[in-house]
Amino acid sequence: MASVKKTTKPTETTASGLKRELKLTDAAAFSIGLVGPVGAMALLGVGAAQLLGKSAVMAFVFAIVGVGLVAYGFVKLSRHISNTGSVYALVGKTIGPRTGFIAGWALIAAYITIGAGSTIEIGLFLNRFLALIHIGNFHEWIWIAIGALIIIGVLSVREIKLIARVLLWIEIAGAVLVAILSIVILIRVGIGAAPGAQKFSLSIFTIPPGANISTIAGAAVFGFLAFAGFEGAIVLGGESVNPRRDIPRALMVAVSLVGVFFLLVVAAQSLGYGISGSGVKAFQGTSSPYDDLGSAYIGPLYAALLNLMASISLLAITVGTISGAARVAYALARDSTIKSPLTRINKRGTPIVTLAIVLVVVLVSMIAQRLTSVDEKDSTFYWLTIGTIALLVAYGLATAGALRFLFFKGKAKAPRWQVVIPVLGLLFVLYTIYSNIVGVASPYVYFPYIIFVWLSIGFILAMRRGVAERMRTRLAADDSTEPTAQGEKK
Repeated sequence: MASVKKTTKPTETTASGLKRELKLTDAAAFSIGLVGPVGAMALLGVGAAQLLGKSAVMAFVFAIVGVGLVAYGFVKLSRHISNTGSVYALVGKTIGPRTGFIAGWALIAAYITIGAGSTIEIGLFLNRFLALIHIGNFHEWIWIAIGALIIIGVLSVREIKLIARVLLWIEIAGAVLVAILSIVILIRVGIGAAPGAQKFSLSIFTIPPGANISTIAGAAVFGFLAFAGFEGAIVLGGESVNPRRDIPRALMVAVSLVGVFFLLVVAAQSLGYGISGSGVKAFQGTSSPYDDLGSAYIGPLYAALLNLMASISLLAITVGTISGAARVAYALARDSTIKSPLTRINKRGTPIVTLAIVLVVVLVSMIAQRLTSVDEKDSTFYWLTIGTIALLVAYGLATAGALRFLFFKGKAKAPRWQVVIPVLGLLFVLYTIYSNIVGVASPYVYFPYIIFVWLSIGFILAMRRGVAERMRTRLAADDSTEPTAQGEKK
């Protein structure tokens, strides 16, 4: 009897050299991994508490509303446009190539600075893990961070499908552990068996006395930062089998699941520390809520495990941000130049040159930060805040592009009444940027100037002769713009 040789369908490779091999779960995994909910909530709830006290949860409620409004534009646009350049392609096709270049340039800054902040944070939480299991307490976080960056670099040169799957399983494991802690806190507080006799109260969902909408918007930067990367699946447009179907679904899955998780965790953290003055002060001053609450509500070994998972989650965040930055930079170089060494891709489909540059920039940023006297906690907040401002610029341009494309460019591509959604999203983003520029304390007052200088460099690059024409031609001809759905004839 003759044997039958089993064949598999070869992976499609796009004209740009990237492999089309990703499906819905891969895209959703990349977005969720880029957000890194476990690592994000290791410290961002503390940042919100520093401004809103026991009502830190309101910063995340505010951010969820804003992200939902912004996500509308990303979801709608990704049904029409798919490209490795992410917001560069979305804005380039809806407003214009030069504006698209600036949007992509802003996203690169966001990803690099968030990656730097997250890697510094790895040094903080992995050090806590080692201390809790009595291996040692290292004061030089930079060596842990550099070691983590080496691992990140090795993972980032692998196939993007492998990266997406690794990100997903890391976050699932960590999220389960954090969710268990959060549920234990809520149960113990609810039945009156919490350490320190903490009491359950819905006051965490109220606006604290003296706070106004501007204060909440300022605190919401931590909420927006927690969601940073939800749009990450869009960068996989050139590597997805059916991007116009799977990318929008992946975005909705990521935002929904992560939003529920964030509310659960920050509410548990606020109640876990307690709503009394001393409890709020403890929450505001901690540098390791997983350590404090894990030890108090379950035990020190569980706290050690949470710190380890936070470190691994932050590793996943940085793999995602660095991979995202490299791909956006690759797309900008590919489309804005006739021929550039930045567009080199290795045999695994990774833009290797832009990846190497991004890794070096992150390394230099961390070393420069270590030369200051700022501790790991504040260093993390500094870099993440810079990244969030850049991210909001990219989000604002993408939302403006969605507004124009869907409702004012040719025939309306969505019901007319929905025009209010991107309008509110744009206002939301602009007001949040304003609240983090005006009236903020030093050194945060200087961060917008850093982004302004970065954007000015991007503007100069975008204004070079011939750039707009090359980008316009490339965006129009990109084979991932009008993908063929599975099962359809070409």
